[in-house]
Order: sequence, then C-alpha cells, then structure tokens
Amino acid sequence: MNRLNHYWHTVKQGRAWQAWVLLPLLLLCLLLLTPTARANAPDTGWLTNPDHPPVTARIALTGQGSPDTLRLDGLLSIRLQGDWKTYWRSPGEGGVAPELIINDSQNLDDITWHWPAPKRHELLGLTMLGYKGQVTFPLTFKVETWQQPVSLDATLRLSSCTSVCVITDYPISLDFTPSTLEADGERMYQFNQAMSQVPKPLPSVQIESAVWDTNQQQLAVTVTGNQTWQQPDMLVDGEAVIDDTFGVPSIHRDGDTLTATFDVTNWIETPNLTDKPIQVTVMDKQLLAEHATTVKAGNVVSQAGLSIWMIGGIALLGGLILNVMPCVLPVLGLKLNSIVANPEATRGAIRGQFLASAAGILVSFWAIAGLLMALKLTGQAVGWGIQFQSPLFIGVMTLVIWLFALSLFDVLRIDLPPSWQTWMATRGGHTTSGHFVQGVFATLLATPCSAPFLGTAVAYALGGSLTALWLIFTALAVGMALPWLLVAAFPGLTRALPKPGPWMNHVKRVFALLLAGTTMWLFWLWMPYLGVAGAIAVGTLLLVASVWLTYRTLGKLAAIKGTAGLLVVVVLGLIGASLTAPRWATPLNSDPDWVSLDEAAIDQAVDQGKVVFVDVTADWCITCHANKVGVILQSPVYDAITAPNVVAMQGDWTRPSDTVTQYLQEHQRYGVPFNIVYGPGAPEGIALPVILTDNAVMTAIEQAKTP
Repeated sequence: MNRLNHYWHTVKQGRAWQAWVLLPLLLLCLLLLTPTARANAPDTGWLTNPDHPPVTARIALTGQGSPDTLRLDGLLSIRLQGDWKTYWRSPGEGGVAPELIINDSQNLDDITWHWPAPKRHELLGLTMLGYKGQVTFPLTFKVETWQQPVSLDATLRLSSCTSVCVITDYPISLDFTPSTLEADGERMYQFNQAMSQVPKPLPSVQIESAVWDTNQQQLAVTVTGNQTWQQPDMLVDGEAVIDDTFGVPSIHRDGDTLTATFDVTNWIETPNLTDKPIQVTVMDKQLLAEHATTVKAGNVVSQAGLSIWMIGGIALLGGLILNVMPCVLPVLGLKLNSIVANPEATRGAIRGQFLASAAGILVSFWAIAGLLMALKLTGQAVGWGIQFQSPLFIGVMTLVIWLFALSLFDVLRIDLPPSWQTWMATRGGHTTSGHFVQGVFATLLATPCSAPFLGTAVAYALGGSLTALWLIFTALAVGMALPWLLVAAFPGLTRALPKPGPWMNHVKRVFALLLAGTTMWLFWLWMPYLGVAGAIAVGTLLLVASVWLTYRTLGKLAAIKGTAGLLVVVVLGLIGASLTAPRWATPLNSDPDWVSLDEAAIDQAVDQGKVVFVDVTADWCITCHANKVGVILQSPVYDAITAPNVVAMQGDWTRPSDTVTQYLQEHQRYGVPFNIVYGPGAPEGIALPVILTDNAVMTAIEQAKTP
C-alpha cells in the first residue's frame, strides 16, 4: 500500500515517466517473490458404467516425464470384483483385448500400452490369458510440444467375463500441460511396480529356434537360460499371427534348455507360420522375459519323448513287476496259499478279499502321491528313494522284514493283546478291513524294492504337473494290484492251484528265504550308519535272537540244524564261488579315481578340452550297482573313463546331499542312477539312459570329444 501511495504521489509531482517505469518493475518483483504454480498430476477418477458396476477403471498421470523425449508416465488401473476377469493383448481361445480408442486429442502424438504378464484362466472349457482382481497397465504418453496444453478425449473399451462376457465403454477425458506437472511419489511407485511385471528382453534368456511343422500344425519354440527352470510357461503372439490361436504348450525341460510345443489353430484358414515374426514371452516365477524372433519351417519332434499315456503304460508295467520282487511276492503267495488252505471259500468271498487288498494297494499309493505333492508345493526336495537316506527308515524296515521272515519260518509267534486277537479273528483276518490292511502291507514291503524298476515313470511324475503325478502313481498302484484284480475278476482261477499238502510248507520256506535275503540287503545299507562296532553288535544281536527264537519255538535240535545249515550254505557257497568264478565271472577293475561332483570343475575341464563322465549313484540303488558291475568297471567303458583326457566324477546320494540334490533337479531328475557326459562337443552334457550299455556310453564320449 505504501508503494502505491508513493506511485500516485510521484504522478502528482509530474514525474509520470518514472511511474511507468517503476510499475512494471514492481510487478516483476512481486511475480518473482511468488512461488511458481505447479499442477497436480491429473486423473480421470474411478469410472463406473451403470450397466456393469463390478468393473471400474481409472487413468492417472504420475507427473514424471522428460522434456527431452517428450514422454510422460501414466497408469491405467482396472478393478474387477468377484470372479470377473479381463484380458491380455492376446486373449487366448476367447475374449477381446482391452483398447483405448482416441476420439480427439491435441498436442498428443501417441500412447504406448505396456502389458504385465498374464495368468491362464479356464472358462467353459476354454483357456484364456488375462487378469483377475486388480491390474495396473503402465502407459507412456508422447506429446508433440512440452510447453503446450494437452487434451485427450478417448474411450476405454474393456471386455470382462465370468460365465458371461460384457464389453463396456468408459469415457476418458484428460487435460494437462506437461511442463507444469508435479510428480506424484505414490503414483511413481505404482508405475515402477507395474513395469516390473512387464516382460522385457533379458540377456539371460535367448531364443534358440522357432520351428513350424505344417503337417502337424505345431510350433516348437526352444529357449535357453542361465537359471534352473522351476515352473516355466511360454506365450506366443504378434501382429502377424493375430488370427492364430496357440494352445496350452507342452513344456519340456532339459538342463537350461526349455522347449514349448504349441498346437496352433485358426478359425479363418489353415495356419502357416513360416517366416512370420512372433513375440515369445517366457515366464518362470520372478523371471519375465520377452523376445522377438522369426519362425522357420521344419519338423517338430516330440521333446517329451513319451506321452502321458505311454508313461502310464510303463508305470502300469512297473507296478506289475513289483509283485515278483522278493519283498512283495511272499505276500501275494501267502494270500493264494490261504485260499488253497481254505477250499470252502465261496467265489464271492474270494472276490471280496482280493478287491479289498487291491483297494489297500491303491489307497497306499495315493497316500505316497499326496505326500510327494505336499513336498512339491512347499518347495521341498522330492525324489524316489530318498527314504533310503534315512537310517531310521532303513533300520525299521530291516527289523520289520526280519520279523516277517522269522514268522514265515514258523520261528516267531507274536502274541497280540486279547482285543487285537479278537479283531483279527472276527474282522481282521476274515473281513474287508483285514484284507485291506494286507494290501497296505504289500505296498509297504514294495517300497525298498521299487526303485530299480520305476525310474522313467517316477521321474516323469515328479517332474510334471500335480495331475500327472497323481495319474502316474495311480497307474503304479493299478499295475501292482493287477494280479489281485485278476483273481477278483476270475475267482475260479484259484481252482487251478494244487490241493493243500506238504508242498505249501516248502513254498512258504522259499518265500521266507527271499525275505531273509531282503533283510540282509537292508542290513548292508544300514551298516554305514551303524559303524563297524555298531554293525557287529546289531548283526550279532539279530543272529543270536534268531537262534534263540528258533530254540524257544522249534526246540534245541531245530536251532542246531538251522544254525549248522546256515553255516554250511555260506561256507559251501563261498568255496564254490571262489573255485568256479574264473569260469563264469568277469574280473572287475578297481574303482576309478573318482572326483567329487563339482559343477565349476566340470566347466573348467570342458574349457580345457577334456571329457567329463559324471556318475550320480547311491549304495541303496540296485540299478546303480548293476551299471557299475556290468558297464562302468568293464572294458571298454572303464578304459575310456580312466584315459588321461577324461575326468571321472561321482556324486554320492547315499546320504542327503544338497549339492547332489540340486544337481539332479537342475537336470530334471528325481532319482538315481543318473549318468551324463560333458565335453567340448557337448558343453551342456549328453544324458545317458538309466540302464547303461557299452554302446551308449562310448557313443556319448566320442560325441563329447569333438567340438
């Protein structure tokens, strides 16, 4: 006010020219002293269509931008209530991708839409790609002039579905001047979070090939990565294939290589992807990669090698083989023996008994599958045979089978509590419950004998989906239950069995000897955990207990005969083997100088031009010992892996080992044996079959030598 009075005073004094100079200067000073006005980042607010209230949308700017690139960051947020879903840029087998239709704009060159990685959703038998709950799409606005106002008039067209699909329009109106926007910290954080969910080119993931097979109408995309694939998925889309639909891929993992095979359809014409550019999106938990490539014509070979049905057949056969193992055969034999001993049993009774036992087998395998599924879901290491890494498990199984063998020798009679005896007499031995328990017991006894026969099926099950795991273990159970089901379907088969007589006791003794052999094998596995003194003590205790029980049950003479007979058999067996071995046994070489498994050492040896033969084994693995005796310690394989330019490396999985477990999982293996050959010509390794042959090993070594 004083300044204005001074101004008018100056005018009155006739110095008007000074006033006209001072007034602009005064206004300029006031302007400089006033803070510069900045505009908050605008947004549309949450938009709702009255015809479709479950879905709301909002577009907001972050206020962050670059005058050099003329670009600003924005967000399109979608909220979907309940089970409503919206779609990715390529919706899959149904749906329509959302789009922003520009009706009118000023000083706006383009809006780039960034797409977060979608999820697969099943709807009415169709698989679609999209989002549920809330999704935020990062947007990039490119303006023409940074200092000039921008006006956007557009329509957001959004497709959303549950059991029905609705296409909804939302009017979009935004007005702002880029140079005056003030950055909003919260929205900038939301933008960065949303961008982290957008797949982008990563140097750690490379596309090796994209092959189109016209005859099979399939696309196979192979990528490599420097990480272990865990739960990978792959998507294919692009402008050139916008009318083509890519089914859920069949995923095959081999080390760091991932191959996805897609069935491709087109409702307009027969698909032909040759020479077409595509976008490949690879997702594996936190890894989100996207690369462009061009499809080439070729032949698509099934990378999985075996279909789920073929694997199911193998599992069925593997389960059937379990019945002839020394652990399980006595149970089946004794069951048939009980039928022979009870010729008055009706066909209906026989059918019911065997069906109940088959149900026990099935439920037991389902219980094992459920346990493995739980371990997979919690991220624990899973593998067939890992129970043998537990000394407690081995010890318990040794004692259980030892007691069962003694019972077959009629040496051990267990007096159960009266209530148990009543149950066994009235229910357990003659009704459904008892025969069901027999099936469970048969499965329990199958556990230590199953590893050598089920590698392919179990590896497929543990490396695949939870559904595949469940189906494979069901096939194993059905295979093991087949003899029981066969008798249940045709009870008259029991009439073909010989009539009861002394021969039954001889058969029973044979089964007892088989179980005694299994007991000795399990005790041998137990010995490293017991130590020398512990093994001698436990072995002596079992032997003395066996003699004492024989004496108590069958008398002094039987105990003496049994002990003497055992010693005679052992001594004669050793003498006979030593005298005749040169005629029938091939002398074995000593173990190579194994190097402990070390992936870094493998890479170093390959860089030096050497070949590395890796043997992952375990003492409890029968197939491992068969490979060792039959192939690894025999010529020509032994000569090859002990050559100066070859490194023999071994991973021991007898006891739990994080290093060995991780190595197996990296190669999508869930059990032993596992053998693989590395070299300049095979830096990623050549995996060998479970059952080794001279030809397979020598061929792999020759291939690995030459780059």
